[in-house]
Formats: sequence, C-alpha cells, structure tokens
Amino acid sequence: MNAETAYRACEAITRASAGNFYYGIRLLPRPKRNALSAVYALARRVDDIADGDLPNDRKIAELGSVRELLDSLETVGDDPVAVALTDASIRFPIPYSAFSDLVDGVEMDVSGASYETFDDLLLYCRRVAGSIGRLSLSIFGSKYPELAESRAEALGVAFQLTNILRDIREDYERGRVYLPAEDLDRFGSTVNLDGSDNDDLIEVIAFEAERAREWFGHGMSLLPLLQGRTYSCVAAAAGIYRRILRRIERRPGDVLSGRVALPTWEKAWVAARSTIGGLA
Repeated sequence: MNAETAYRACEAITRASAGNFYYGIRLLPRPKRNALSAVYALARRVDDIADGDLPNDRKIAELGSVRELLDSLETVGDDPVAVALTDASIRFPIPYSAFSDLVDGVEMDVSGASYETFDDLLLYCRRVAGSIGRLSLSIFGSKYPELAESRAEALGVAFQLTNILRDIREDYERGRVYLPAEDLDRFGSTVNLDGSDNDDLIEVIAFEAERAREWFGHGMSLLPLLQGRTYSCVAAAAGIYRRILRRIERRPGDVLSGRVALPTWEKAWVAARSTIGGLA
C-alpha cells in the first residue's frame, strides 16, 4: 500500500469519527492534514478498543497489539494507519512515546479506574488528551517550542474535561464515572442518573466546568505561538469546544439527559471565523 492511499483511508476515518476535531484539521495544508489524520486514526483505534464489546482481558491484549504496532511500523505494509504514520514520521518529529501515554490512559478506562482527587483525574486527562496535544504540536510546529508543549498539553486537558462533562450520561451507562470523589463529597453528591433529584450533582458539574475554563485559559495561550493555517486549525477546534463548555455552564443539568453538541452550521461558522484570526 502506498502512502497516498493510506492517508486517504486515515482521512476518511477522521472525517467520519472526529466531528469537532475535523473542522480544524481540514484548514491545514495537505501534508499536515495527512499527518494529523494518521495520528487521529490510530487514536481512534485505541478508543474503539476501550469502548468496544470485547471482554476486558481481550481489550488489554488488543491495546498490547497497538504498542507492538508502534514498535514495528515500517514492517506492517498492509495496515493503512501504520503506512501513513511511517510516512508522516519521516516528515515530522512525531513523538511515539505520546501514543504510549494514550494507551496507558485508555488502559485506565478498561481497568475501571476511579478518581479520588482531581490530581488523579488530571493524570488521566494528560495521558488521553495531553498526549494528543503533544502529537499535534509535533506536526503544527511552533515559533517557541519550549513554551508551546505545556500549553498544547493544557489545551488537550481542557478539551478532555469538556468531553467528560458533555458525556456524563453516556459514560454513566458504560459504568464509568470521571468526576473526582472528593468533589462529589464536597457537594454531598453521587452520580446516580436513575433518580430525579440531581441538584447537588448539577453543582458539581458547574464546579468542574469552571475548572475546564481555567485550563482553557492556559491552553489558549498556545495560539500566539502558532502561525498561518496552523493557528486557524487550533482556533477552530478550541472555539468549538469552548462554545460547548459555555452551553454546559449556562445549563449544567442538560448533560444529565444527553450529550450537549453544536449544530453543523455553528461549527462551520466557528471554523470560518478562525481563518480570519477570530476567536469564538
């Protein structure tokens, strides 16, 4: 399989599965869009293993296979993700150790990890989303890479905290609770969405939304370190996530009944605005 065919396969995965992320990716020049699609396609594979129907021991084995794939990319000629990543790593300094961090984080999901403190949750967020920030930055490039890495990771954490709040209902139905136990205790709350009295839980959600906003405050300082269409890409993705967070802040109880999302026209508007240097 040649690289062009492999990239097309990865971009199809990204377009189909990364609704918010893809609005930013498509603003990039072709080489960077190809490389970021390859990164996303492997991240999607890892997430699909965790969210799939296999028993947990099989999931752990499949995640082990991803680690093996990363150790032998050049020898896996019929896997489009491996072919695309191999080509992308020639063009960009992709840190494969960040993929290992991602797998570590997803293994926390498979093992049913619970989060006693916010620091425990922060470790998870750094692994599953901060890692994507670092991988993306290796492709974006930056005027000041020594400053940019921590900011890219912070933006990834902000995205993940927003995802956690947005997906409370969906995660609850999977048996997952990400809200730190210490915060639930602080408000005298539990995560029990089968009942009708969730006023205390809504307070917890509002509290965590404020935390996510603080992480955005640090992560958005990445933007001045980026240039051209790379700036537009990150601004578009961040703008979409910030608008989702604002909706959660205005009506935190809405996430208890289902996912909060933006309509397609609004995502397109945010992406268009980012191309002229605007923030949404």
